[in-house]
Amino acid sequence: MHTRPSVSAIFRRRGAATAVSVLAVGLAVSVCGVAAATPQPTIAQVQHRLNQLNTQTDQVGQQYDQAMQELASASQRLALVNREAARYQARFQTMRVAIAQIAATAYEEGNLTSPAALLTSGDPQQILNQSSILLELSANNSAAMNQFLTAARQLTGAQQSARRVDAGMVALKNNLSTRKRSLAKLRAQQETLLAQLTPAQQAAASPGGQTGPSKTTTTSSYKGPTSTQAEKAVAFAYAQIGKPYEWGATGPGSFDCSGLTMSAWAAAGVSIPRISYAQMSQLPSVSTSALEPGDILGFAGNSHVGIYVGGGYLIDAPQTGEDVEKVALSGWYQSELDGAVQP
Repeated sequence: MHTRPSVSAIFRRRGAATAVSVLAVGLAVSVCGVAAATPQPTIAQVQHRLNQLNTQTDQVGQQYDQAMQELASASQRLALVNREAARYQARFQTMRVAIAQIAATAYEEGNLTSPAALLTSGDPQQILNQSSILLELSANNSAAMNQFLTAARQLTGAQQSARRVDAGMVALKNNLSTRKRSLAKLRAQQETLLAQLTPAQQAAASPGGQTGPSKTTTTSSYKGPTSTQAEKAVAFAYAQIGKPYEWGATGPGSFDCSGLTMSAWAAAGVSIPRISYAQMSQLPSVSTSALEPGDILGFAGNSHVGIYVGGGYLIDAPQTGEDVEKVALSGWYQSELDGAVQP
């Protein structure tokens, strides 16, 4: 037989349930409060991360430039190899006709079992594989046979080289695509961080972020002498102010950082390496306390370069979305300066 609970018992149970509900709500509020109170990154932390991204972007950009340079060299090699292959192909075909005539004569005279392989094959490797057939021909034709086999070897080698270069170019193009995707991803991260900073804060965090009197654009022009190679390089750099930054570009319409320094000195008749790391490691070092116009300055582990133009200023192709500009050697440039070289 069941007994009915007392009113006081009911209230005690309801009170306990209410207390549990209140506790649960309190815990939820507490957890949400902790989550909401997660500290946002400070300006210094944002700037530090932005500096890291800038350096990564420059590093990947230089790797992109290196791949572009290797691709250009591979294209030149492929053109050369193809020309050699065409020359060897013509020689091989000429010799093949001559050898086929010799083989046909030998066959008619009963000195050769079958000339079919020599008469029909245009594959130099097959000719080399069946070269023993040639040994059956008259010794009087040994010089022609040797020339024919030499032509076959040369053509086979050229064809193999062309295939290797072509495969290498495919790998380089894939590498370029990977680098470009990495650059785009890094740039998107940079833009997200930059949106959190004021213009003044951006100036301290990245190349090209300077504002105010420390930065000039297309209004600057060079009015100095051009009697020395350094002066010619500086004059060239001034003439590029306002042109857009572009990965892998060496002018005339756009530049990346090392493309600008290389092109500036090329305009002065001096050939220097294409990549920033090579420029900074292979050219003679100079003191950053005694800079002269035309010196190349290295930044952020030498992943970025600019050309010093005197008076505490440099001309730089800073980053995607920016133009070639004249900026003061201060802020990011001063804090990230690694060294200087003089071509």
